[in-house]
Amino acid sequence: MSRRPPPPPLSDAPLAPGLYLVATPIGNLRDITLRALDILSAADLVLAEDTRVTGKLLAAYGLSKTLARYDEHAGGRTAPRALALLEQGGRVALAS
Repeated sequence: MSRRPPPPPLSDAPLAPGLYLVATPIGNLRDITLRALDILSAADLVLAEDTRVTGKLLAAYGLSKTLARYDEHAGGRTAPRALALLEQGGRVALAS
């Protein structure tokens, strides 16, 4: 029986303030980059078109983040919150 090596640790380098676009897997949750996980783990707010799907992804990697819906219907309510956070020097990840 072969054992998989442990995954490398997420980066300890601080993430600069700003908006980050994060490509997320469509089917297999393991099809995500380490850089995407670094950004998601350091983000102050994660925006997602479907919070249920992105919530599952975050949970699979043990990430507990503030998650908000951002799509054509909720964008008007969510955008001011995200912009205010960015103006305060926050880090916002848009998962797509």
